[in-house]
Amino acid sequence: MFENLLNLVKENSVDSIIDNPAIPNEKNEDAIQTTTTSIFESLKGQFSSGNMSSIMDMFKGGGASATQSSAGNVVQTNVVSELMKKFGIDNSQATEIANKLVPKVMEKFVNKTNDPNDKSFDLPSIVNSLGGTTAGGGIGSMIKGLFN
Repeated sequence: MFENLLNLVKENSVDSIIDNPAIPNEKNEDAIQTTTTSIFESLKGQFSSGNMSSIMDMFKGGGASATQSSAGNVVQTNVVSELMKKFGIDNSQATEIANKLVPKVMEKFVNKTNDPNDKSFDLPSIVNSLGGTTAGGGIGSMIKGLFN
């Protein structure tokens, strides 16, 4: 899952990171990696803290509402924080990057997960990557029900 998420961030980072003077060109790959890690760790944290309703809302609402759930807000906030910490940019610069990039990435992530013809993100891999399990119920069963 992480590699596919990294590819989504790369594909959508031109306006927000690559062409952004706040991030020096030699730091572009690091900024993409930092953003991806922050998104992944934020989702993982939401799973482990039991914030299932927000995660389910993110998937139920479709891609356009992916960042409007509380889980989506956590992702957005964490990306801003990590960019500020790692690159020494101010809050407004980090927020601008996150506002341009995170909604696009999350929307595509949710849409690809919900698309039965797109195998780049499959539910069992996502749940397992984030620390859940699809066997015997639990998180996997709750989320899987959204796609049936």
